[in-house]
Amino acid sequence: METTTIIDFDIEPPNVSHLITEDDTPMDNIFSEKQQRLLVESIFSSHPFGDRPFVASSNVGIYYGINKPIVVPDIFLSLDVSYPDDIWEKSRRVYMVWQIGKTPDIVIEIVSNTVGHEGGKKFDIYANMGIRYYVVFDPVNHINKNKLNVYELHVGEYYPKENHFFEKLGIGLGLWHGLFEERIEEWLRWYDANGNVLLTGLEGKIVEQKRANEEEQRANEEKQRADRLAEKLRMLGINPDEI
Repeated sequence: METTTIIDFDIEPPNVSHLITEDDTPMDNIFSEKQQRLLVESIFSSHPFGDRPFVASSNVGIYYGINKPIVVPDIFLSLDVSYPDDIWEKSRRVYMVWQIGKTPDIVIEIVSNTVGHEGGKKFDIYANMGIRYYVVFDPVNHINKNKLNVYELHVGEYYPKENHFFEKLGIGLGLWHGLFEERIEEWLRWYDANGNVLLTGLEGKIVEQKRANEEEQRANEEKQRADRLAEKLRMLGINPDEI
């Protein structure tokens, strides 16, 4: 049974004044920037975990030890935890594992070139952190022959995962060709257990509007059929209101 990690933020935290929480240097290409937003926004809009709290962020640093270097994945997801209310304090501006209570469940790296170490030392970094799932999305095959590569941690090492569904989390990842923010591309998307893509807020509104329009059309068709039947009854000398 999954349990929520509860952290007492009144406990005096370790001294983190020397840690870097932001350096204002990230620079991504247009596709990567949109891809990151798509994954984070859709999971918040769909909220597939019911009442379970979660954290999903892009380009936010993770500290897993006071004397360990910061790690900044493109996207990460962590279930059963929450950020503190005050995220402006120095000790709460990034994901500090000793404060949040656990490492993220999934980290996702989007390959933009051949110098990002997504297929090299990041395996060791994330394995040492204890990240259960490591996902490498390589949209133009810079380092992998497959665009989507999913790995699961076993005894301190990552092994390719045959399917791309995360059983412990109840969601999966897959490639989806379609329109997002006026760009038709092959995007990385979240999927639920039934294979349905997790929708962004805008997509959800479009689906709801389509459903409402279809319901209105069905109602109008039913009324038209009822009106035609009533007219036929009147032609036969039968008052439909008396039936």
